[in-house]
Amino acid sequence: MTTDDTITIRTATEDDWDAIALLDAHAFGEHQNSEDMEETKILTASSEIFLACDGDLPVGVTMHFPMDVTVPGGCTLPATGVSWVSVAPTHRRRGILRRMFTAQHERFEDAGKPLSVLTASEATIYERFGYGAATQGVNYTIDRRFTAFRKDLPPPRGARLVTSAEARELLPEIYGRWQRQTPGAQPMPQTRWHRFFADRKNARGGFSKLFFIVHPDGYIAFRRGYRVGTAGAQEARIVDIIAATDEARSDLWQVMCGIDLVETIEVTLPVGDPLLTLLTDRRVPQVTGVKDGLWVRLMDVPAALSARTYAIDTDLVIGVEDPFLHAGGAYRFVTRDGHAEVTRSDDDPDVTVSSSVLGSLYLGAHRARQFAAAGRVASTSEKALHEFDLAFGTPSQPQIGWFF
Repeated sequence: MTTDDTITIRTATEDDWDAIALLDAHAFGEHQNSEDMEETKILTASSEIFLACDGDLPVGVTMHFPMDVTVPGGCTLPATGVSWVSVAPTHRRRGILRRMFTAQHERFEDAGKPLSVLTASEATIYERFGYGAATQGVNYTIDRRFTAFRKDLPPPRGARLVTSAEARELLPEIYGRWQRQTPGAQPMPQTRWHRFFADRKNARGGFSKLFFIVHPDGYIAFRRGYRVGTAGAQEARIVDIIAATDEARSDLWQVMCGIDLVETIEVTLPVGDPLLTLLTDRRVPQVTGVKDGLWVRLMDVPAALSARTYAIDTDLVIGVEDPFLHAGGAYRFVTRDGHAEVTRSDDDPDVTVSSSVLGSLYLGAHRARQFAAAGRVASTSEKALHEFDLAFGTPSQPQIGWFF
């Protein structure tokens, strides 16, 4: 890669939206319709968009949205959501992404929000900028015809079928309760709820409009369609499944798996989801892939680490390596009764991690020992690694709330 000094970086104006839409369409293979574009303009101002320009021609873009993220323990922390990141295929390998990200993230540092988050179309781009994959999901294909639930499960009594109009009234409140208790989840902006219920044809992938099953503490939104290469076999694709209680999860799955004419169900669930333990045959859900969701970068290490809770008491010095920005250094990390006090330190680190690894550990989706086994966490002793590993553990897996 070379750095091209002929490229200039600037913030966008209202006159740049057509160029931004063209870059996004080429990057992600879909032309934004006018309704989607207007909703994006509600989420962010043009002054929050950075463009790379070759003369007057925009050739790269990155934008960001104001956002909040629930962290372990239930605190909702201010964050910045990075999105629409792309460089024109005519201008690759010139250092454009790094220059845009540098300008954008210097603004983040000045703003002082503890976290920056994003979703990644490719998994190899963002670690060098200090981001780590912090939630993960498992893709399952479930042959509904062979699902049987354990006989000791109570039958589903709280779930019901509702119209889209009824779902519009019920879902935001249920989602809000789930989001406040789920690490990684973000509040859903009103404009995204509007897009969700608008249920435009370009979002359906050739399948039906949304169907809804609602429980007082959860819901499933799904589409139905015919499987490719089969004679009339129907498939259900779950777009969103939210369960704020174990009862809601059990009821929703029993109803979902009782839908006649559907042979297979496609769904993405967090690692360790209890679905397998509800079934008499845990092999019926077949894993078809594993994918990351939310990527996290700690912009302010003391503020971010102090906001979440921890599994054990410990007293460590954590070294953070951050070659991209200014979050690196040594931090005294003292936890008592679940809460942490984090301050800068001049002492030698007991444990050393990169900022991207710290981002992956932050919400509890990954264990420090995984990274230590790959040589990505260094420790001065087994005791230090053991305590560091246990401290960041969480009772449940984090989940992304909505993709952006």
